[in-house]
Amino acid sequence: MSEARKAFWEGVRAELPLLIGVFPFGMIYGALALNAGLTTFASQMMSSIVFAGSSQFVTAQLVHESAPGFVIVLTIGVVNLRHMLYSASLAPYLKDLSLKWKALLSYLLTDEAYAPGILKYEKEGITPFSHWFLLGAGFSLWFTWQTSTALGIFIGAEMPKDWPLDFALPLTFIAMVVPVLKKQPMIAAALSAGVVALLAYHLPFKLGLILAALIGITVGTGLEGKK
Repeated sequence: MSEARKAFWEGVRAELPLLIGVFPFGMIYGALALNAGLTTFASQMMSSIVFAGSSQFVTAQLVHESAPGFVIVLTIGVVNLRHMLYSASLAPYLKDLSLKWKALLSYLLTDEAYAPGILKYEKEGITPFSHWFLLGAGFSLWFTWQTSTALGIFIGAEMPKDWPLDFALPLTFIAMVVPVLKKQPMIAAALSAGVVALLAYHLPFKLGLILAALIGITVGTGLEGKK
């Protein structure tokens, strides 16, 4: 267990730089969820059950805008499609784990947990305790997200409006994405999705996110298929 513990804390340490951006984002979500009309309990439970920051953020905004239910479901579905890609990417490294381990790690699999996890596996391959690294990264993110959400719910209204917390999310995603953009399809997918997201920013109900995600996936898949 000493090796497992060592791998776990290594995952926690690898996650720490990303948690700096996650914490204020969680506070923003907590305050935004209440302002959107969600109850305190529902706001916190969304972080515990859904545990998908981008989806929660978009859901709160769409609820606030009284968007139709099918638009909310469609938007969340498209936003979360990337988790299927994360799972497919990690599957070769986790295929020999038990069902309990796979279920636990799938629940903890998020953008911030995937980034250090895949870099670890690509560098060192499968080791007897490498899944503990992913557990450490995922759990530290989960704990931070629950804590920051709760803090945002209870003191969100008191946060000064001039605090530039909105920059925390994009900076965090940039820090995650840049190290893994090593191949042409990845770079093209990221750039095309980013450009479309900017151009379609003013579409209603955050539909620009759906369009950007679909364009990015299409471009990346198309270029990957030509190899």
